[in-house]
Amino acid sequence: MELLYKPEWEQTKQNYLAWWAHEDFGRCAVHVTAPKKGVNLKPPSLPEKVEDRWLDFDYLIAMNEYKMKTTFYGGEAIPQWNPGHPGIDGLFTYLGGNTTLDESTGWQWPLFPDGEFIDHDYRKLTLQENRWRKFARDTRRLAVRESKGKCIPSNFGIGACGDTLAALRGSKSLLYDVIDCPEYVRDFDMHLMKFFEVVYDESYAITSEGAEGSTCWFPMWSPGKFYALQNDFAYMISNEMFNEIFMPTIEMQTKYLDNSVYHLDGVENFRHKDSLLSLERLQAYQIAPGAGKPNALYYMDILKKVQAHKRNLHIYLPPNEVKHALDQLSSRGLYIVTMCDTEDEACELLKNVEKWSVDRG
Repeated sequence: MELLYKPEWEQTKQNYLAWWAHEDFGRCAVHVTAPKKGVNLKPPSLPEKVEDRWLDFDYLIAMNEYKMKTTFYGGEAIPQWNPGHPGIDGLFTYLGGNTTLDESTGWQWPLFPDGEFIDHDYRKLTLQENRWRKFARDTRRLAVRESKGKCIPSNFGIGACGDTLAALRGSKSLLYDVIDCPEYVRDFDMHLMKFFEVVYDESYAITSEGAEGSTCWFPMWSPGKFYALQNDFAYMISNEMFNEIFMPTIEMQTKYLDNSVYHLDGVENFRHKDSLLSLERLQAYQIAPGAGKPNALYYMDILKKVQAHKRNLHIYLPPNEVKHALDQLSSRGLYIVTMCDTEDEACELLKNVEKWSVDRG
């Protein structure tokens, strides 16, 4: 299959297949984007209503076209058709949670904020056939239609694990719950996994043919079922609590999916790395220090530990730090995301990455 916005798509797929298999394909994987040379377009006008910036199909089509026409996708960077991620698409809303949309995101309001957590019987939760679930299906069908011959339809974001639980309960209340009733929190979280599988299968059935596999809110491609796992709530709890309460669900997700990457978001989440490295079916680890922190190379001991376990590593770096990374890390299984100011700079960086990459096993 050829893609208008990714002419070398067939080779890119082969690179991804090698990367997921932790095989050397001559260089590290690199996702580099830049403004498209010779293209000078104005973005589509914003709809007057804030909701329409997320929900109006004509605007979503125009915005996706604008982004792809004005972007150079180098290396493993892929053009994805997606409507953005304001929190309306996923388990939280399908279970009855409310989201308020604003200009840049969505704000979720807890479904069970009051009382004792054990008084909220998770066995009574059901996936609703509501406005947001219907919108999600319609948007995925739109993505498949609009992507044909041009780009990859995204599987968007679904949620699951502790972050969906924190949204349903409220993070402050859940912090008390993990102390007061850890077993119930664990069982509740594992119950959500059943809904995750239903929703993922529903989404995958729509997008998989057009994507020749899958993508998600994480801008990567994989054959089969792929999703980026995370638990930002775990930033606030000990590793002992993480192991007891949330690791069972995370392991269930890795067994359900064909490929997965764990989004270790924030330095306080790094304490859970050893637990996550014990999961045999978790192929990749993103080390994301968070806003206001040094970039991932500052945590070189963690990066090298991931590689020592023969696992794939995903990091964001400015282009001037790419050589420094490749001087210290193996190119095998390494995935670097960066952004250049011009297409020429991005192409030069790609050439240099081939020269700088060393397979250190």
